[in-house]
Amino acid sequence: MATVYYTASSVDGYIVDENDSLDWLITRDIDPEGPFHYDAFAAGVGALVMGSATYEWIVKNQPGEWMYSQPTWVMTHRPSIVADGHPVQTFEGDVTELHPKLVSAAAGKDVWVVGGGEVAAQFVAAGLVDELIVSYAPCTLGAGSRVLPIRSEWRLVESAVNGEFLCARWRAA
Repeated sequence: MATVYYTASSVDGYIVDENDSLDWLITRDIDPEGPFHYDAFAAGVGALVMGSATYEWIVKNQPGEWMYSQPTWVMTHRPSIVADGHPVQTFEGDVTELHPKLVSAAAGKDVWVVGGGEVAAQFVAAGLVDELIVSYAPCTLGAGSRVLPIRSEWRLVESAVNGEFLCARWRAA
């Protein structure tokens, strides 16, 4: 069991562009059976945590039923953002208070720090992220939200190519 920040990035380190768009990501080819693919990762996830911007992006761009079966928390001071019917919990406070709840809910599986970068940075700063898995797309965005807007040290433990992506697994140094 690990706490993992699993994400994608432009080559220059952005997760969304200046218009909060992921078009640069979702239009690219990736092999669903290839290394580092989402389905294989998601099968090992027992709980999720994300920031309010990520949650609101999902609500706007993936309307309807909640897409995850795992217990999910949204870090926000605005609990009213949760859409009707979404089985998510909100949390306002320090990630060190939330992390034990995530681990317990994950029931022996991984905790996925979905993001965004600011939330991931809080978990990294608290020493709670064991692995960083990034799929790098062959583009630069020049602006937007950073994948991890904090200084941190990592050790590369695995890499592979999947479709158009260079994928890497990093462990906390």
